[in-house]
Amino acid sequence: MNPPRLVFASLVIGVGLALAGWFVGRGFVQSRTTDRFVTVKGVAEREVIADLALWPMQIVATSNELSEAQAQLDRYEREILAFLARHDVDTTGVEHQGLEVTDRLANRYGDQGPVQTRFIVQQTLIIRSDDPQTVLSASQKMGELVEAGVVLSSAGFGPSEPTFLFTRLNDVKPEMIAEATANARNAAEKFASDAASRIGGIRQANQGVFVILPRDQAPGISESRQLHKTVRVVSTLDYYLQ
Repeated sequence: MNPPRLVFASLVIGVGLALAGWFVGRGFVQSRTTDRFVTVKGVAEREVIADLALWPMQIVATSNELSEAQAQLDRYEREILAFLARHDVDTTGVEHQGLEVTDRLANRYGDQGPVQTRFIVQQTLIIRSDDPQTVLSASQKMGELVEAGVVLSSAGFGPSEPTFLFTRLNDVKPEMIAEATANARNAAEKFASDAASRIGGIRQANQGVFVILPRDQAPGISESRQLHKTVRVVSTLDYYLQ
């Protein structure tokens, strides 16, 4: 080959290899840059008030005559309805559930001793109200039912206490998600500033799960027994660092 042509060909090959090396190196640097990110969490909380109350009352009557036990149960129900009306609880939402009749003489697995009363009749009343505050006030006067001779049982439903629910979570979700995301971004910007960098776009985002907690968080305090609650969401976001 002609020496000038050989020199030219070598020069072209050298320049090509140099450019290829530069592009490869540049791509590697960029790929490593995209791996630089920071993971931050943003928290948002709201104090809310329950908007629904469910109050189960299980009444129990006993007698050797089934009709007498049923009559006693009917009297208990009238006393409860009068009690609720007296304390401004709407009784139109009262439901009957779980009527149960037990014949102790027919129970072959029961006590083998003498039976004092043959029949046990149980009935559950469920009070449903969209005025939890009124229900809470009434529940604090349960002694009136005891004075009236109403026998309440805790079997199956636990204590005869109302349960307070917050059902409007969708109303607060958008605002809380926006607040949690803003708090996460502020944390990312602070981290980037301390690292002499700046944040880029979002690499990955996790909205988080909404949880409803008791406002007063202490041992033995149940969220469902509290009128006031705290709604919390923790969002997790990854931001690129530039």
